[in-house]
Order: sequence, then C-alpha cells, then structure tokens
Amino acid sequence: MRNPFKRDPDKKKISTPDEQMTLTEHLAELRSRIIRSLLAVILGIILLLAFYDQVLRWMWQPYRDLCAQKPNLQCDLYFLGPLEGFTTRLSIATYGGIIIALPVILWQIWQFVVPALHAKEKRYAIPFVLSSVFLFLLGGAVAYWTLTPALDFLIGWSGADVKAAFQISKYVSLFGLMVAAFGITFEFPVLLVFLQLAGVVTPQTLQKHWRYATVIIFVIAAVITPSGDPYSMMALAIPMTLFYIIAIIIGRILQKRKLRAEASAA
Repeated sequence: MRNPFKRDPDKKKISTPDEQMTLTEHLAELRSRIIRSLLAVILGIILLLAFYDQVLRWMWQPYRDLCAQKPNLQCDLYFLGPLEGFTTRLSIATYGGIIIALPVILWQIWQFVVPALHAKEKRYAIPFVLSSVFLFLLGGAVAYWTLTPALDFLIGWSGADVKAAFQISKYVSLFGLMVAAFGITFEFPVLLVFLQLAGVVTPQTLQKHWRYATVIIFVIAAVITPSGDPYSMMALAIPMTLFYIIAIIIGRILQKRKLRAEASAA
C-alpha cells in the first residue's frame, strides 16, 4: 500500500501552472492532504482531552465574570442527560483540536493550491498561513471578550423574575459558534488580498464600492452573530470594515510592486 506521506521520486514535479496534473494525480494529492490534516486534528483532540478541565474552566470564565457582576445569578452549569457530559467533552476536544491543527490545515490547503500558481505567487505561502492563523485567533479573542456582555444582554431579555441555569452543552455550543463565527469572518482580509493577487478584483474596484461593502458587512455581521446581541454584532462589523480598508491598501501596494517589476523587465 502506498504511503500517503512519502513523495514518489518518479512523480513529475509541478513547477508552473502550465504543467497540468491529471485527475488521478489531483485526487491522490487531495487524499494525502486530507489525511495529514485529519491526523493533525486527531493529535489536537488528544491534547484537548488531556487538559479538558483547564479548558472548560477557561471557557466558563466569561459567565463567571458576569456572575461576579450580578450576584443574583446562579453560576453553575448543568447537564440533563447521562451522556451529555461525555458528548460535551468530545465537542470541546473536537473544536479545540481543529483550532490547534489550523496551521497544518491551512498549510495543506496552500500546498494543494500551489501548482496552480505562478512562482511569484508561491512566495506568499508563509505570510498566508501566519496571517490566517493570527486573524482566526484574533477573531476568537474578540468573541471571548464580547461573550460576557452578550450573555448579559441575552439574560436581560428573559425577564426580571426569571433565573438563569445554563445547560453545559448549550453553553459550549454558543461558545464554539461565537469563536467559529468571529474566527472565520476575520479571515475576510486574507480572502480579499488573495482575490487581488489572483486578479479577480482590483483595489480600485473595492475602493469604488466601499459604501455598498460597508452596508453588506453590517448586514452579514447581524446575520451570522450567533448570540444576536448588538455588542457582538458591532465587535464583528467594525473590524471587518477596517479589514476591508486595509485589504485595499495592501492591494494597492502589491499592484504598484507588480507594475514596477513589469516596467523594469520591459
């Protein structure tokens, strides 16, 4: 059986977009990338299972901070079924395992895309991976920071005479959705820069339609925010708007460099 991690010495190396891979080679390459990504996720899951109690306390901290501000809240988390504790542990380990494996996953994605890129575009591999990981972690940090006011807002809507008793699986689910929504959305500037590098859009086009883009960003933030509170929505929409502007600036810089390189080569 062929080892998916061992590169075939007889396999022709793809160095330019003009050297096409066959469908079978594409599928074999995709399979090896998926296997490596899954192994990284499994290792992350094992690590999270080993430190489950510490991770759960860290996830619980935003609710405990709210309880410290409002002594009338009961800060315990409950489970209602005999399997809920086990499934919650697996959920936390899976979410955390994917986040830990994110650098490996992004690198495998980039390596799969590389044969379709030119040599000048391939040099952006490390910046692409590092910026993607940083922005995802930044989005997760913003989600964590906004979770306390989001919970306060949601509890306030239940009524003055209603006491909160959170089910652990529901709390973990909300936490995971918040981190995922913010982390994935914060990849927005990486996508815009990549589209500009690929020539799909230009910085001039993005700048021309910035008003429409701002409205769309706020609408998307309102729709995808899991908690639905205004604090989280603004914490998501404002950075996305800033990222849009930063992506335009980066696109203009890259465009000027490209024009200089073409002028010097002519």
